[in-house]
Amino acid sequence: MKIVKLASHEQPPMDLLLLADPSPSLVEEYIQRGQCYVAKAEELILGVYVLLPTRPETVEIVNVAVDERHQGQGIGKKLVNHAIETARQLGYKTIEIGTGNSSIGQLALYQKCGFRMTWIDKDFFIRHYEEPIYENGMQVIDMVRLSQDL
Repeated sequence: MKIVKLASHEQPPMDLLLLADPSPSLVEEYIQRGQCYVAKAEELILGVYVLLPTRPETVEIVNVAVDERHQGQGIGKKLVNHAIETARQLGYKTIEIGTGNSSIGQLALYQKCGFRMTWIDKDFFIRHYEEPIYENGMQVIDMVRLSQDL
């Protein structure tokens, strides 16, 4: 498996991006402003992440997703660690990520990769999504924000 930056003429894997973020309009908006990276095995795309500069010296992983058939194989961790290293090489000082209050697996993964919880954006998913989102048997309401110094 290799992780590569998509060229500007290549189409991002919307099916995977929409696994992590169900809003096509939000995904379209941030892939235009960010850098999209994909994990490939031969020509099969297994996973994706998007890095988006947010403030001076700060970048955010705004989407990370792994094809459902390939989850549980460590690909998500490799993507997150690749994003951290890419941000470091690009000269950023801080990397951030956010996830839903009910995203138990993602919260554990991000902390295993060195992220620390910094704050909670209350009602984020109520304000930014027209339809309610449910995960792990509960409604996704708040965004848990995490960051890591590089």
